Amino acid sequence: MSSVHVLGNPSARDGRAQLDEVLEACRRRGVDAVAIEADTVADARAATAGVVADGTSRLIAVGGDGVVHIAVNAVAETETVLGVVPLGTGNDFARALELLAGSVDEQVDRALADASPVDAIRSDHGWIASVATLGFSGDVTARANGLAWPRGSARYTVATLLQLQRLRTLPVALEVEGRQIGDATTLLAVGNTAYFGGGMRICPSASPDDGLLQAVSIGDVPRHRFVRVFPTVFSGGHVDRPEVSTATGSWATIDGPEDIDVWADGERLGPLPIRLDVVAGAVLVAGFGLL
Repeated sequence: MSSVHVLGNPSARDGRAQLDEVLEACRRRGVDAVAIEADTVADARAATAGVVADGTSRLIAVGGDGVVHIAVNAVAETETVLGVVPLGTGNDFARALELLAGSVDEQVDRALADASPVDAIRSDHGWIASVATLGFSGDVTARANGLAWPRGSARYTVATLLQLQRLRTLPVALEVEGRQIGDATTLLAVGNTAYFGGGMRICPSASPDDGLLQAVSIGDVPRHRFVRVFPTVFSGGHVDRPEVSTATGSWATIDGPEDIDVWADGERLGPLPIRLDVVAGAVLVAGFGLL
């Protein structure tokens, strides 16, 4: 490999230790990996874009979906291969691509393996690796990001329970390939992959290599009905309920008030309105399809 750079999570408590562990694992395999040094997320974005622009052959993202989000925004539609060592909170991108299993050493082996093309969603506010979402799910993500405890995917469970009392209906219009899917939602998601929120199968039909996205909307329902629908998101069974609308296509638009934020890959993406286009094979991902 001509050059390998490793990106960690500058905001994570164990981010530096995780980065050093992966660097050492690379070096044991004879790979001269270089750390991307950054103290803030903004610095990480700029530095990562810089090493990709300079032609690094491989970028290894160490952490969760937020780090993957930074990496995908740098490598999309380039020849740089993306490797993922999923040591974060949600790890939904790695889960969807079957990159989550094994020890750190096994994950590093996959991150250094041959690559296959994976789709990504291009939006007005940047690239999306997994799922764009708003409404209750966006509010939960914002709440989870502000919690110091618990760690891991349990943080999303706690945030969900806290946010249920503030459930709201949003006046947004979703269109998928020109077909309107409702005019109000309590939870809306548009997925390139199936998972968000640390393992919830919000878009169960979404596949990372089919050139399509899946849109899912839980409509204008009262809290007591939402509470019955939402637990089925973990299995993907929510899409069979009458309160839920779904559609599949290569592009979608979401229109609504500008003070409604869209979230993607566990990060704030930007305000409405937004257009989302699947770009087939936009990212070369190491280890995808090996299992």
